[in-house]
Amino acid sequence: MDHAADAHRTDLMTITRHVLNEQTKHAESRGDFTILLSHIVLGCKFVCSAVNKAGLAKLIGLAGETNVQGEEQKKLDVLSHEVFVNALISSGRTCILVSEEDEEATFVDPALRGKYCVVFDPLDGSSNIDCGVSIGTIFGIYMVKDKNEVTINNVLQPGKNMLAAGYCMYGSSCTLVLSTGNGVNGFTLDPSLGEFILTHPNIKIPKKGKIYSVNEGNAKNWDGPTAKFVEKCKFPKDGSSPKSLRYIGRYLDDRHYFHFVSGVSLILIRATSRFLRYPDIGIRNLNADIL
Repeated sequence: MDHAADAHRTDLMTITRHVLNEQTKHAESRGDFTILLSHIVLGCKFVCSAVNKAGLAKLIGLAGETNVQGEEQKKLDVLSHEVFVNALISSGRTCILVSEEDEEATFVDPALRGKYCVVFDPLDGSSNIDCGVSIGTIFGIYMVKDKNEVTINNVLQPGKNMLAAGYCMYGSSCTLVLSTGNGVNGFTLDPSLGEFILTHPNIKIPKKGKIYSVNEGNAKNWDGPTAKFVEKCKFPKDGSSPKSLRYIGRYLDDRHYFHFVSGVSLILIRATSRFLRYPDIGIRNLNADIL
């Protein structure tokens, strides 16, 4: 047994250690935010385990319901929603939760309330799990002024007001990307330790890229400037090489890819009646503001 190597493995920057280090930079901190993040991390670990054994545990397939976006819910959608709702409420640090899988916001019982609001998509891209495409969880955190007077307006805020935002990708590896307003860091789950280890510190999108991502099946709905831009990507008139198209069709997959390989990702939203009625509380767009 290589004892020296094992000893070296204890000197790792785990996500818990990272968050605690950030906490020391704020003298007024009481640890509530750290506790909330630890419960989100726990939820991510649980969902990662469920995703890995979905086929064996008969978690693949439809649950027979639709979510607020009008999408058919998978069994994993429902399970992931329940996991995060339970984890967030049990932290004792939340007062209102907004999930893509629930038409109504969840208001935490006053006896268990804290000062934070959490908006999340418990399992983005779950329709792809049958064919092995990566899926993930998206979340954002706000603070309220008075936890005893909470309304839905507490989460109808611009992304710049978020205290933290992030996502967790469940694929060939489990990667959690987090920003608390001071840079973006990526952590990879080490299954042998059950810990998220810092593997991608201070992520910055490269300034230039050769790839663009867009659903060209909706080209007939584009406005003039968008159509001209995509045309320029494919047929540049300055003699440069055309950009390559890479499109998965899931917000999280494409966003994660462009964090490491620079390019242009176009997320075009049509203002349908369903979107105007309940716009997902801007979960995806609010996270994009920070990440």
